Amino acid sequence: MSDKTIAERLSVHRDSLTRAERQLTEIILKNYPVSGLGTITTLAEAADVSTPTVARLVQKIGFSGFPEFQAALRQELDEKISGPIVKRDIWSDNAPGEHLLNRFTEAVISNIRQTLNQVDLDEFEKACDLLSDDRRTVYIVGGRITRTLADYFFLHLQVIREKVTHISSNSNAWAHYLLDIKEGDVVVVFDVRRYEASTLKLAEMAKEKGAKIILFTDQWHSPVEDYADIVFSNRIAVPSAWDSSVSTMLMMEIIIAKVQEHNWPKTRERMEHLEDMFDRTRFFRKFT
Repeated sequence: MSDKTIAERLSVHRDSLTRAERQLTEIILKNYPVSGLGTITTLAEAADVSTPTVARLVQKIGFSGFPEFQAALRQELDEKISGPIVKRDIWSDNAPGEHLLNRFTEAVISNIRQTLNQVDLDEFEKACDLLSDDRRTVYIVGGRITRTLADYFFLHLQVIREKVTHISSNSNAWAHYLLDIKEGDVVVVFDVRRYEASTLKLAEMAKEKGAKIILFTDQWHSPVEDYADIVFSNRIAVPSAWDSSVSTMLMMEIIIAKVQEHNWPKTRERMEHLEDMFDRTRFFRKFT
């Protein structure tokens, strides 16, 4: 059995799908993975296609039939909503005998490989173009755990360019930031399982104001995807009660490197001014 999610399988086969199958795919992904948990007839009617079309699509993406397809969806749903204790129990019950150092590292390497394999290069370039456009203000927000990723991304972009704002993780203060968002501004959202309702509401309201939304999420996809212009789906599962941020961090650092080069003369000037201020304030210890 493939370790790809159903959403990833549909993406891989996208170019080979018929018009009716693409129509069906849109319905499956609209409220994924819950959308596919009804009967085959219900799914076909929702997509306005025939039941044989549903059967052909699930076979085309590697399932023997609709029951196996639904079983995979249910497993994804369980993984999507599972908390730290459940995640730890799943790994410990199925853990091989090798040392955790090796198992954890192998899981992270696999996450990186699968994350990079599914990156859409056009979408990547589009994201970097948006983040490099200094006519747009960039807003960055994370949740309970992902706020550390948001802070890291903010710190680097703030050096690279002007007009970068880190939205407070306290949702009570979000309205003040939303007040200033203008059409065409960029909102970068970090949201992984278990997805936060307040983050979804922020994305919805930012979209209403005409913002472009870049989402960093996981293989199960945050509901924020419904409002996102660009989505980076990063593999996060490891043998731990906690999810891994390594693949997300890798994507962030690649994007930072790309955006840095877009307007290097301006970025270099900002860096030089920053270093001068560090020297004047003796922020860093000097050994010479």
